[in-house]
Amino acid sequence: MDDQLLKLPKEIIFCNSCVVSNQRPRVTFDTDGICDGCNYAKVKNFHIDWEKKETELIKLLESHRSNKGGYDVLVPGSGGKDSSYVANVLKHKYGMNPLCITCAPFAYTDIGIKNLNSFIDSGFNNIVYYPRTDIHSKLARASFEIVGDPFLPFIYTQKARAFRVAKQHGIKLIFYGENGEVEYGGSKDNINKPYEPISEWTRKYFKGMGFHDLLNTSIKKGFIDKSLINESIYEQYTPPKTEEIENLGIQMHWMSYYKKWDPQENFYYAAKFSNFSPKMSGRSEGTYTRQTSLDDKTDGLHFYLAYIKFGMGRATRDAMTDIYRGHLTRKDAVTLVKKYDGEFPLKNYKFFSNYCDIKDSDFWRIINVFREQSNAWTKKNNKWKLVRQVS
Repeated sequence: MDDQLLKLPKEIIFCNSCVVSNQRPRVTFDTDGICDGCNYAKVKNFHIDWEKKETELIKLLESHRSNKGGYDVLVPGSGGKDSSYVANVLKHKYGMNPLCITCAPFAYTDIGIKNLNSFIDSGFNNIVYYPRTDIHSKLARASFEIVGDPFLPFIYTQKARAFRVAKQHGIKLIFYGENGEVEYGGSKDNINKPYEPISEWTRKYFKGMGFHDLLNTSIKKGFIDKSLINESIYEQYTPPKTEEIENLGIQMHWMSYYKKWDPQENFYYAAKFSNFSPKMSGRSEGTYTRQTSLDDKTDGLHFYLAYIKFGMGRATRDAMTDIYRGHLTRKDAVTLVKKYDGEFPLKNYKFFSNYCDIKDSDFWRIINVFREQSNAWTKKNNKWKLVRQVS
């Protein structure tokens, strides 16, 4: 079970300003019924001295700048608009020399691999890590059944690999994009910090199940043969020990702490410097936009599962951020969410089921298990429906 489901309030309420509900893990609402994300958007727009933040950023970068022409910062990313923005702004505005790394998704879309290649061709050294399919597919299958998200092994890798590569290359500064907990509503533990401790990952990103727990459960349930596991597998999915990271002086920072984070502006920046392209036609499944969920064939499934567990999918995520930026009214956002949230990601479903070797009957059985565990759904006359929709 996804541990996050156990901690959610039974009564569902929606933010009075955007379209998020209190089923988003760790989100809180003020006495006016406004969510964390909306309140932080106001703080970000009107109450943060961004010039002062930039001064902090410049001081940090100067303390890590290489005087010998070597890499002085590491940027994990997919070649998507946000990571492309981070790498490009560090290079072109602040004169840093980033080494970039990419943890490959289950399978790239055509536009995803095009954007990654365009990013690399625009002048970046980028290491791409591909997981062992025989292990990764089984971990994905297990995490789908256990926590309702096959993305969990990818998230382990995405978090861990940066620290492994930084250690290998003697780089002491890692830059990620945005702190999603702060930007979109969630834990406020690090709202005034540019970083977060590794000890918080399991609670915030791993759904209460660290890699060792998932691996051991996968072996017990027969998804993975124990004989396949060796030290290289652990290194793929786990970071160095915290004490080692601290002794090496490796730091990770969020760019969103120093720069006013705006996905639309990130898109323009990435397009300018790395020829980033959105979908040429149509929109991404599950939402109304054409510049999100571009890289991975299974990204639509990831957001569909969020819809199953929390009653909110990709359209909710996009609409609430558009409201933050003043690009969408709540009334229009409600219309878009009702139209697109929960759209089944049919286009690449067969790829997922083949990759994870899962039958259609087992897929829907697992989906219904998580519907039953969710507060968002009820079953009447043998049909599932949302307990409450945004309105």
